[in-house]
Amino acid sequence: MSILRRHHVLIILAAVLLLLPLVLPNNYYYDIVIRMAINAILVLGLNLLIGFAGQISLGHAGFVGIGAYASAILPTHFGWHPLLAMAAGATIASAIAAIVARPIFRLKGHYLAMATLGLGIITAIVIKNEAAYTGGPDGMPVVALALMGFEISGEKKWYWVLAVVLLFSFWAARNLIDSPFGRALRALHGSEVASQVMGVDVVRYKVAIFVLSAFFASLMGSVTAHYIGFVTPNIADFFHSIELVTMVVIGGMASIYGSLIGAILLTALPQALSTFEGWETVVFGAILMFCMIFMPRGLVPTLAQRFGGRESEGD
Repeated sequence: MSILRRHHVLIILAAVLLLLPLVLPNNYYYDIVIRMAINAILVLGLNLLIGFAGQISLGHAGFVGIGAYASAILPTHFGWHPLLAMAAGATIASAIAAIVARPIFRLKGHYLAMATLGLGIITAIVIKNEAAYTGGPDGMPVVALALMGFEISGEKKWYWVLAVVLLFSFWAARNLIDSPFGRALRALHGSEVASQVMGVDVVRYKVAIFVLSAFFASLMGSVTAHYIGFVTPNIADFFHSIELVTMVVIGGMASIYGSLIGAILLTALPQALSTFEGWETVVFGAILMFCMIFMPRGLVPTLAQRFGGRESEGD
């Protein structure tokens, strides 16, 4: 019974994902749900960095771009298997994150934000300038992803792949937050000085969570590239980074559930506002302003506190 109580949200999420295809009328809605799942996994990783560890990153789309272009370049120009290319992209992104993390996380406040922003901008510039390999601003096609001779193509196949990955990511994030590593992250967010006094290696934990979030961002960049079948530098630009951070903030920082809700809402909202014909950006901005003014902690923590009592830590 205690296991069911502990994992009730995971069970509900699995049930929703299992039953959702019964009500999706066509591939357009499958596409929206797939993009929701991709963004939710990205935001889960980013929320571990921003919400739980308290370290801002305004260039996270750069790691997404590294994964996407590794999956495009290595199979196309060098004949690599897509899975090896995906692993190489994640390794490169993790290595870059590990190298730059120590000098970057010595900074505080807006200095830290500008440093991470610069990292993302540099990545986007390299992608655009290396046109011989990346196709430049026009982008390049990406080969189909195949597993054991089975090609993953079409919205319905990708839906089930992303459903499994989302469930695993949610389960992994919950377990990470409940682990000693997660408790150290929350302590780090609360006070770095107090954490050091209690024996927490602040620098090591900052580097570790930055590398972990970069790793997942790169993997999802590869998945996005294979799903769409084409990749452009827009996947690594500043606006994509801000979009991901906005999903974290609107859903609720330091909230696993908030990561899911923020990704779902901000992926679906532009589609729902498309009927406003030219005013969708204004309406979108107004909704975000309303949320930030009246729900500064994010949707899930605010609603949980108002209607359901105190939100359990990490949820």
